[in-house]
Amino acid sequence: MPYLDSFRYKIIRKIQLRNNNFFVLIYGFIINNLSVIDEHYESFKKKYRTNGKSWYENGQAKRGTSWKSRLQFDIDYMVKQSKDWDEFLKKMTELGYEIKYGKHIAFKPKDKPRFTRSKTIGEDYTEERLKERIAERETIKTPPVKKRIGNIIDMNTNAKVKESKGYEYWATKHNLNTMAESVIFIREHGIKSVQQLDEFIKKSADERQNLQDKIKAIDKEMEQLSTTMEQVHIVKKYRAYYKEYKVNPSDRAFFEEYKAQITLYENALSELKKSYSKLPNSRDILSELDKLQEKKNTLMQEYSSSKSTMDELYQIRKNYGIYMGKEMER
Repeated sequence: MPYLDSFRYKIIRKIQLRNNNFFVLIYGFIINNLSVIDEHYESFKKKYRTNGKSWYENGQAKRGTSWKSRLQFDIDYMVKQSKDWDEFLKKMTELGYEIKYGKHIAFKPKDKPRFTRSKTIGEDYTEERLKERIAERETIKTPPVKKRIGNIIDMNTNAKVKESKGYEYWATKHNLNTMAESVIFIREHGIKSVQQLDEFIKKSADERQNLQDKIKAIDKEMEQLSTTMEQVHIVKKYRAYYKEYKVNPSDRAFFEEYKAQITLYENALSELKKSYSKLPNSRDILSELDKLQEKKNTLMQEYSSSKSTMDELYQIRKNYGIYMGKEMER
């Protein structure tokens, strides 16, 4: 690349003429793609940029099914189930993970070729933080897990009921207990009739859809901000190339040598000008992304919780239709 040295020489020479004392220091920055490291962009890359993932893993992560997402889920679950660090490690092993100890603890499912350091999936997953989370659980009283509403057995169509008196007796008792649990559940929600149950199911479904819409809106906003962050980075990274080109527009050899960088700069700047009157601050973009991520996490928790309630409601409605088929009495 003959013009690379020529380009650098021109800029270095200008700097050298102005201040010889800082020549060596500035030369180091120039060699490094003529750009100063942006700490906010570097932080953005670690938190939000997906280029470090394969296309498959990135696509699966959006669906919550990537193996790293699975590792995160399993760690969260085992933290809640463990009384101390040793028990946590034992449970992770029983779950099928190999564990590598060292400066940073790492986990590997048996069907994966490489270990993954837990710290890479989030700040809450360093070894130190995991130990803290387990210790914190000792001071928090965990509510007992509620038994899920079971299925009503259709006494008219079930073959076992017709074949076995013993099974018929068991099924009758099972249905009575299941309906009692169903009635308790809906009474806790102030529901006293099938009509109210149907209305409550519709309302809950609408609220859940509303949560999903809000999450999608945040995802879209975060995607736009991420694009803006990348554009700002490109403008900063290739500004020197563009300025040199504008100073000597007749230097076709230089333009051909750095056409890609100049074009990237022009396109990024053009897109930014559509929405901003001045170059956005990478610190502000990162701050806004963090706020949106926090908001999204809260909505995701609500969405997950609402799914459990909806499953119960649908099951109760199904049970009620099979068992009684009429409006519930007070």
